[in-house]
Amino acid sequence: MNKINIAEKFSLFDETWTPKILAESNGQLVKIAKGSGELVWHKHDNEDELFIVFKGHLTLQLRDRNIELAEGEMFVVPKGVEHCPIAEPDTHFMMIEPATTAHTGEVESQVTVAADKQQWI
Repeated sequence: MNKINIAEKFSLFDETWTPKILAESNGQLVKIAKGSGELVWHKHDNEDELFIVFKGHLTLQLRDRNIELAEGEMFVVPKGVEHCPIAEPDTHFMMIEPATTAHTGEVESQVTVAADKQQWI
């Protein structure tokens, strides 16, 4: 087991909305991603999804309100809650979620990255 430099890991890729796996702990995956623009509306019926912003600004649209996250802030989207992330250009964030969590839930889109295609970094 080696320590992980999160800033260094963010420097290794440029793709947006493409989760990269950093670690696994008790069935939970620790992922990082960069965002720019809007993802897609989706939900995870059986898993909560935790977002932590490292750089930039992330808006988590929910059907009844928007959650605005700045650097150093986090929010847990409860299972079954529809959400649509929107990021300012070059936003860096982390997600912690069960390994079974599908990237965009049941929604298949051009930006969906299947679980078996998500890379360890």
